[in-house]
Amino acid sequence: MVHNFNAGPSILPREVFEEASRAILNFNDTGLSILEFGHRTPLFENVMGEAISLVKELMQLNADKEVMFLHGGASTQFFQVPMNLLDEDALAAYLDCGIWGTKAIKEAKQFGHVEVVASSKDRNYSYIPKGYKITSDAAYFHYTTNNTVEGTQMHSIPDTVVPLVADMSSDILSRSMDFNRFSLIYAGAQKNIGAAGVNLVIADKNILGKTKRKIPSMMDYRQHIEHGSMLNTPPVFAVYVCLLTLRWLKKTGGVAAIEKLNREKAGLLYDTLDASTLFKPTVAKEDRSLMNVVFVLDDPEKEKAFLQLCKQEGMIGVKGHRSVGGFRVSLYNAMPLESVKQLTALMKAFEQRHV
Repeated sequence: MVHNFNAGPSILPREVFEEASRAILNFNDTGLSILEFGHRTPLFENVMGEAISLVKELMQLNADKEVMFLHGGASTQFFQVPMNLLDEDALAAYLDCGIWGTKAIKEAKQFGHVEVVASSKDRNYSYIPKGYKITSDAAYFHYTTNNTVEGTQMHSIPDTVVPLVADMSSDILSRSMDFNRFSLIYAGAQKNIGAAGVNLVIADKNILGKTKRKIPSMMDYRQHIEHGSMLNTPPVFAVYVCLLTLRWLKKTGGVAAIEKLNREKAGLLYDTLDASTLFKPTVAKEDRSLMNVVFVLDDPEKEKAFLQLCKQEGMIGVKGHRSVGGFRVSLYNAMPLESVKQLTALMKAFEQRHV
């Protein structure tokens, strides 16, 4: 058995793979593949409509929130957000807590003024800054809810009057929160929503259309909303996989139910790490991610030996990001608790042999 701990593209439910594979050959008994029929036919309009409806239901969004499935990943949103929300003479506030926040800041500076209100770069992004102040006249405040590479997570929504913009690529739909407090949310699909190639964007319609610049049609959120995420040909198959994953999440009990499971998985792994004299977690305890658990071994030879053991036992994707090193275990929604149990048992057995 293979246990897929990859950070992304990542594990998806088995039933989603099975249904998606059937649809490639024969979608809904039409005799047509999901890859070959028109995106403006009722067949796909129903797919897109149900996917949008399920996002609204699972996130309990109010009537002001518009849901879009767009081309590109979160990296596209690094510039599409300020293009739509930030004038050249205006200021946006950003929190710098890792690689993806740094990239978002770089792109935003091309469209207006950026104030980095706080950064955890001083300790290699191993914690979330506290006590920072957000300028009250900022066009918006942007932050990354979960830092995939560094293994940190924001466990509360910032209390501010400034419109909130969040990159939720690696923890969206993994825990309950008041999603209506955000003016804009974006997330690459390839962690908890579906296959790579599509980006989920949720925007409050009241924040759009306020900048003075001309925005190319394909970059204008209002155009995508008006055309129901079909301003041009959407990534049909990727949207369909999102639909299947959203159906699966609803069937399992929704966001609250999956959060309970996610906390159980993360708790088991962190308890194992805290009890270990060999493996060491790198993140401040209060800021640990439920999705991406990062830890190290002090001995490079033992690190190689553990990676080799993981490979032998079918534990895939546990090597840490090149900028951090060590190990990274990703526990996205579709990750079974049993896989985490087997990994922690392997860690304990390895420690007994090497301490």
